Amino acid sequence: MFKIIRSFYPFFLRLIINYPEKAHQFFLESLSLLNQKRHTSFGNYLLSNISNSFQYDDIRLKQNLWGLDFNIPIGLAAGFDKNGLATSIWNSFGFGFIEVGAVTFHAQDGNPKPRLFRLPSDKAILNRLGANNDGAASIAERLTIESRAQTFKVPVGINLCKSKVTPLDLAVDDYLSSFHRLESCVDYFTINVSSPNTPGLRILQEKEYLENILYRLQLENKFNKPLFIKISPDLTWESIKAIIELSKTHNLSGIVATNTTIKRENLNTITLNSTGNYVEKELGGISGKPISERSTEIIRFIYKESKGTLPIIGVGGIFNTEDAWNKISAGATLLQLYTGWIYQGPWCIPEIANGLTLQLEKHKLSHISQVIGSEIPFC
Repeated sequence: MFKIIRSFYPFFLRLIINYPEKAHQFFLESLSLLNQKRHTSFGNYLLSNISNSFQYDDIRLKQNLWGLDFNIPIGLAAGFDKNGLATSIWNSFGFGFIEVGAVTFHAQDGNPKPRLFRLPSDKAILNRLGANNDGAASIAERLTIESRAQTFKVPVGINLCKSKVTPLDLAVDDYLSSFHRLESCVDYFTINVSSPNTPGLRILQEKEYLENILYRLQLENKFNKPLFIKISPDLTWESIKAIIELSKTHNLSGIVATNTTIKRENLNTITLNSTGNYVEKELGGISGKPISERSTEIIRFIYKESKGTLPIIGVGGIFNTEDAWNKISAGATLLQLYTGWIYQGPWCIPEIANGLTLQLEKHKLSHISQVIGSEIPFC
């Protein structure tokens, strides 16, 4: 069935490009409905077909990290399923873990529309959504019901962001309030201080703010949930070095590298068709191919600076096996996709996973962990 759908994917992609936010929301609502119908004959049939088409299983890709089991090292990045509408469905598409959010304590509508744009000639997305989400309480209620029903088949994390209405000097309490609401129903947390779409948020990457946030969260982390920090690709090497030291001081589980960029360098897209404005004048963060090289450079830097002691979740411009392999060999333990999954379609997950095992065979390696930080070239 999905082989037939694949032949029509270029047509679907055009719809996704022309109506990005509507197409995205329609897809999520369809998955949410499928989740509700999962115990019906049709729902079970459809989910079985999805799983058979996209899941990939090979012991050489399995890892146990932070007490969590990852079947493959490829997860869904934050920003795709902001409200956890399809959390129990994503594993059927082959993802090895899921990150929901960004989630803020206060529900918020996000920035005015239009606020999501595809840049197909760059294989990129420009977004200024502004962490639109239902708020920590509503999302916690949804995820608690799902987790009690034991429908999560893979690790589920939460990307925590500061509410737009919360001033910077109260940011710690805002993060903590969300954390307490959600800590019992998910497996890990990523502290988002790097989105360019919440005014002033990136200031929280500075030591005077970040140290207090990390200290307080770990102090109240009663369940010892793994904590990560997601950083910007636009930071200087000195700033990244300072974050590495803070991460080690406060016993973070790792760093997510990287978020979207506000830079507009070397883009093929000059203007946005939907607004008529120059891309360089449009606000928002860019994801996809334009940040692939930079995110890999940052992964390599973190791995070398931490001497491999600080696990890295690599994200940014992963479209194929070569992209994935390069990030792992640079130092990433796990990977996340969003933009690549949209442009390549859901088939890219099993194709990347299969490609990784073929690379292991070519290099006569027995497990993906042997590749992390090895600088073994893709061949």
